[in-house]
Parts: sequence; C-alpha cells; structure tokens
Amino acid sequence: MLTNEQIERFITNGYVRVKQAFARELADRCCKIFWADTGYDPDDRSTWKKSVIRTPDHSEPPFVQAANTRKLRTAFDQLVGQGRWQPRFSSGYCIVRFPIGEGPGDTGWHIDSSFPGKDSDPNDYSTWRINIHSRDRSLLMLFLFSDVGEQDAPTRIRSGSHLEVARILAPAGEEGLTNFDVSVTANCPEVIATGAAGTIYLCHPFLVHAAQINRGSQPRFMTQPPLFPVGSFGCAGKKPSPIECVGKGTSSIPIEEAVCRALSKSNLGAARQPS
Repeated sequence: MLTNEQIERFITNGYVRVKQAFARELADRCCKIFWADTGYDPDDRSTWKKSVIRTPDHSEPPFVQAANTRKLRTAFDQLVGQGRWQPRFSSGYCIVRFPIGEGPGDTGWHIDSSFPGKDSDPNDYSTWRINIHSRDRSLLMLFLFSDVGEQDAPTRIRSGSHLEVARILAPAGEEGLTNFDVSVTANCPEVIATGAAGTIYLCHPFLVHAAQINRGSQPRFMTQPPLFPVGSFGCAGKKPSPIECVGKGTSSIPIEEAVCRALSKSNLGAARQPS
C-alpha cells in the first residue's frame, strides 16, 4: 500500500499520511457518536461552551471498522512488521476542538509517553515515561474524523524530530525519561496534519508534535491512539557500526531503521569519507 518513497519519507521525516484510510461514511457515523458525548447541538453554536472536549474511548462497530481497513493493516505491516503489532478494537480518546476562545493552554510541543514508571501515577499520563525501545507503543496515529484544513486546529509536527529524540532517549536505556526538554528539535521543519475525513497520519512514536487552537468555523474531531506492539524495537539501544548503518542501516523494519540511523549519525560522516 505504501510505496518505497513513502516508507523512506517515514524513516526520514517520522510520519506518513494515508489518504482515504477509512470511508467518509464511517467518519460521519463516528462523529455522531462523538457529538453525543459533547452534549452540544451541532446545529446550535450557542451550545458550544468549551474550546476543547475529550470524549471517552469507543468500541462500537464503526470505530473498529475504521481502525481495521485493509489499507491500514497493510501499512502497519510495512512500517512495524508482520506479526509485530496488535489490532485496535477501539477509537482512543477523541479530542474535539471547537472554534471558540483561546483554549486551555494545551498546545505545547511534546512526545507521547507510553508506559508508567515506578513512581508514575497510572491515571496521570504526564508522569509516564518513554524509552528507546518505545515500550508499549509502535506508532502514534492521528485519525481525522472530520475535514481538517489549515485553520481547523491541525496537529503541528516537527518533521525529523524523532531522530533527535532517539539520541536523547538512548542513554536512558530501559528506564527511559519523562518530561524532557524537546527544544533541541526547534529547528526541525514544521508541518501540519491536514486532510479530509478518513485520513490517518502514521507517526513514529518519537515524533515531536503539538496541538493548536481552532481558528476555523467547525469543530475538529480527531483521535490519537497508539498502535500497541508485539515485542520491542530490535536495534534500539545499541549503536551499530558505521559500515552497518551506511545506506539502509541495520533493520528492514522502518520504525527500527529510523532509530538505527539516528544512533549512528555521528559515525556516518566518517564512514562515507573516501579512503
């Protein structure tokens, strides 16, 4: 489903956009359920009181169908590897952003943590951790259930930031880190996750991203669930030799290949010098 060029861009940039990953008809059915969660009337703007509402996780049939299309499952195999990911049977929490006010101040740059540490609060994700093996998360996914244009609060992405994050995480090993400074990625090119309803962005779990307020005219409906792994990154946590990493690196699995290239970057220049 993904071309070789798209896979290479995923390794380099940290994300790939899958157009028409699921049908608009499914997106519309899901949005009706999300609307009911908000308690607002889609035809009466006076009922829209909050700029951001987070809805519960849903497992009704349209959500399961949206996460299990042939196109999407094939892309999972290509990026994560066959037999190395767990099918999703729920939507993940929906973040609905309404075009009112300035928002609750939740638009900072970050990466999504994936597991609780020894001292973490299981109910407070801000205390969770992430490690070089991306324990408990193979992909970060952005499911667009509504049309998202430039003004409709598209997620901001720092292209290539996952490579910098891999280098930050590597020394922390299995324990990983929480709440670390991502300012080192400030010079990465910024892109926005726009697209028609039914579009999905498949992102490397180390990708730095941020929300923004809705400056459009309609609410934006998006979920951000993880794709859970079977196993962990094969080459993460070790620095392959320069020769191994020149060209395609040491792994045929794109999520691993990105980490291998990141950890070997300092040696690549020397490896490519003429003798």
